[in-house]
Amino acid sequence: MSVTLLRAETLINIDFGAVDNRWVIAAGHGGIVELRDIEIFLALAEELHFGRAAERLRVSQARVSQAIKKQERRIGAALFDRTSRTVVLTEVGRQLRDDLQPVYAGLHGSLERARLAARGITAQLRIGMLPFNVVDLHPYWRTFRSRYPQWELRIRPASFNDVFRQLRSGELDVCVAWLPVEESDLTVGPVLCTDRRVLAVAADHELAGRASVSLEVFADFPHVSAPGLPAYWEDSYLPFHTRRGRPIERGRPVASADELISLVGMGEVVHGFPSHVIGYWGMPNVHWLPVSDMPALSFALVWRTEAETDLIRALAGTVRDLGVLRF
Repeated sequence: MSVTLLRAETLINIDFGAVDNRWVIAAGHGGIVELRDIEIFLALAEELHFGRAAERLRVSQARVSQAIKKQERRIGAALFDRTSRTVVLTEVGRQLRDDLQPVYAGLHGSLERARLAARGITAQLRIGMLPFNVVDLHPYWRTFRSRYPQWELRIRPASFNDVFRQLRSGELDVCVAWLPVEESDLTVGPVLCTDRRVLAVAADHELAGRASVSLEVFADFPHVSAPGLPAYWEDSYLPFHTRRGRPIERGRPVASADELISLVGMGEVVHGFPSHVIGYWGMPNVHWLPVSDMPALSFALVWRTEAETDLIRALAGTVRDLGVLRF
């Protein structure tokens, strides 16, 4: 496979091959670039933070720094401007990122298709899960796999801050998301499960001894914020106001569910959840209180309309055939 990139006004021919069981890129002037170094560059170009890029790739920060310095020496120009507080792509870095992203995606796609073909798999469906009850939804996955053994399901947790972008970028084929989803480019498919609401509080919180709570109580305590969510979608999960019009204040932003439940357990916030999470976060320092006056939360398949495939239609048909699970 050969690709030509334009970098810093110089044409570079790139060929892909394997050396010592490592995928490498053979660049101009006899240079060899390991695929891992390309992954590190692209991760840092997205995260703009050495620590986050290292954590994402499960390597040390020293490995990230080493890979970037090596690429900068090879290219002869800085790829990032670094200060003690910020990391910013240079003009050369931005161009290299834009050139490499489609090449990297194409290579990985080719490798993945070859891996699947070796197992007799002709296609793959990538599903991002916002609810935690992957096990409860196994009847859908088992039925799909028995009906379509030539297709592979990959089911992974998805970030609530990022799931629509992942659909639009093609990183996910389908997500299981709470309703309503009102995005003009996304299709809402069948509902998989419907779940009652609970409020999570610390075990020593003043609410912990109650048998249940109402939505009105939410306005008395701090909650977290989730940057980047469409307002209507966030409101459907955690309303901005009680029924009497009292604001439900957001405070500290969070980026993951693990961070959120940790804050709850430490008594810094309270937060509402669908009740299925009780089975997956059975923590002695967290109490779960039924919410008496919030509607159940439903989760459905969602996909990008223009990217609909036979695999997506087959999964939607499987869910419709089995019906809705209720918790």
